Amino acid sequence: MKTLETKRLILRPWRAGDLNDFHEYCTDPEVGPNAGWKPHESLEESREILARFLKDEGECAVVLRENGKVIGSLGLFADKLGHEGLGAGREMGYVLSHAYWGHGLMPEAVRRVVVFAFEELGLDYLAVSHFPFNARSARVIEKCGFRYEKTTQASYCNYRGQMLPEVCYLLTRADYLANPDFYRA
Repeated sequence: MKTLETKRLILRPWRAGDLNDFHEYCTDPEVGPNAGWKPHESLEESREILARFLKDEGECAVVLRENGKVIGSLGLFADKLGHEGLGAGREMGYVLSHAYWGHGLMPEAVRRVVVFAFEELGLDYLAVSHFPFNARSARVIEKCGFRYEKTTQASYCNYRGQMLPEVCYLLTRADYLANPDFYRA
């Protein structure tokens, strides 16, 4: 994904120098489990995962504009939620450092990526999901205008091998075009 900016954030490709910030939020037991992955146990584990992110053009670092600190990630991926026949689309995923929850930063980042997805990538839809226990992620999704679509049963296998349901949402190009200024705010 190319570099995108908002009032408070820069969304940019990952860099090797992001390791310490990445490791800091990935070791927090409040962060990973809400996204289905285990907290990182070592700097080396974080280094290995970051190396994968460096090769993935769909995943970007969420950076505070004021100080350059990486506080999360946001990505557009192949849609695994089953939207055949809707045209070109992607599934969005994101994670934010626990220290920055509740400040409206992730909705700000998601809205910017929505504009990018529909205006620059020409997508027909965006899909996103959260686990039923992740009310904070649900709130981000709802604040960003996604419509509830369905709740799956046992569709995601987390790091403990547990099958979890996902609450799925959709935003179509028509939804976006009905109020594009909402996403630019």
